[in-house]
Amino acid sequence: MIQKANMKSKEDPVCSLFNDCRGCSYQDIPYEDELSIKEKELKDLINELLEVDPDCFEPIVPSPKPYHYRNRLDLKLLKTKSKEVFIGFTPKSRHGVIPIESCYIAREEISSFIPELKKQAIDKLPENYRLANLVVRSGEDGRVFWGGIGKKSLLQEEGDFFWVEIEGKKIFYSLDTFFQANISILPSVFQKIKSLGIWGNDVVFYDLYGGVGLFGVGMVDSVSKVVLIEESIPSLRLAKYNVEYHDLKNFKIIEGRVEDHFLDMVNEEENGKRVAMIDPPRAGLSQSALDLLVSAKGIGWMLYLSCNPKTLARDLGRFVANNWNIEKIIPFDFFPKTAHLETLVLLKKFNCGEICY
Repeated sequence: MIQKANMKSKEDPVCSLFNDCRGCSYQDIPYEDELSIKEKELKDLINELLEVDPDCFEPIVPSPKPYHYRNRLDLKLLKTKSKEVFIGFTPKSRHGVIPIESCYIAREEISSFIPELKKQAIDKLPENYRLANLVVRSGEDGRVFWGGIGKKSLLQEEGDFFWVEIEGKKIFYSLDTFFQANISILPSVFQKIKSLGIWGNDVVFYDLYGGVGLFGVGMVDSVSKVVLIEESIPSLRLAKYNVEYHDLKNFKIIEGRVEDHFLDMVNEEENGKRVAMIDPPRAGLSQSALDLLVSAKGIGWMLYLSCNPKTLARDLGRFVANNWNIEKIIPFDFFPKTAHLETLVLLKKFNCGEICY
C-alpha cells in the first residue's frame, strides 16, 4: 500500500479543519497522487482474495471536480445546556461537533449556504430539541433545500425536486432519497457503461436496488425493457415520478425486496437477453441477496457498482466461485479528497445458455 508519507509532493490543505473532521483524507497531496493511492489500494484489496487478470483493471476515472462536488451534506446540530447551537461535522472522537462555516468538498451553493442554514435552523428549532441531523442538498440548477428538524421535514413537493440531466433526460431526486453524491462524474460513468458492448434492442435490463431510477432511466433507450426493483418508499415515489415524467412505456417498477421478486421477474421475461445491475449499500450484498444473484439463471451479464472496495472484493469472490468471470474493473473517483472510492465491475456468466450472450 502506498503511504502518503512516502509521497514527494505535498500541498497545503485548503481547509483549516483538515485532520480534525472525519471527511477529507487527501487535501495535503496532489490530486494525481491521490488517484494513484486509490487505484493501488483497490488492486491490492481485490488481488488479496482473487486471481484477477491485470488487463481487467482499467485506469481510475478522475472526478471533473476535485473540490466542490458533493450535492449533499449531512450535518449534526447540537444545542448545549447553555442553549448555544453548533452545526457541523462529528469529529474523529465522535463526541461533540466541529462547527463549520463552509465545506470545500460541498458544491459551492451548499458551502455558501451554511451560515444561512444555521440561522434558519435556530429559528425553526423547538425548545426541547438538543440534537438533530440536518440534510442539505442541491441539484444541477443550484437550488438548495434542507431538512431534518421535525417529522416529514425531508419530504418535498414535486416542484422542489432536485434534478440532474443524464443522456438527455432529467432524473429527479429529493432530500429523502439516496442519490449519487457527485453528479459531475455521472456523464463519465454512463459513457463507460454504454461502451461495454452488452446493450441492444433485444436486452432486458434489471435495475436492482434501483433507487429513483438513475441507471434504469439513463439506459432505457439502449434496451428493449427496464425492470426496476426497489423497496424504499421515498425512492419508489421518485422512480415513479421519473418514469411518468418521461412517459416511459418500456419501464416496469417492482415494489419490494430484490430477494422476494427477482427470480419471479426473470422467469416472466421469456424473450430477450438479460443484463442486471446492482448498486447495494456500503455494507455490500446481504447473504440472501448474494445467494440469489450468484446462482441466478438466465442473466448473462452483471454490473456491480460498489462504494466499498472491501465488501466488493468479498462479494466478487462468491461470484467467481459460482461460475462468473470478471471482465472489467473500472474505478471512479466519486469522492475526491476522501478515502472513499466507487468501483464498477462487469461480470459475465459462464454457460448461461441461448438467452445469454
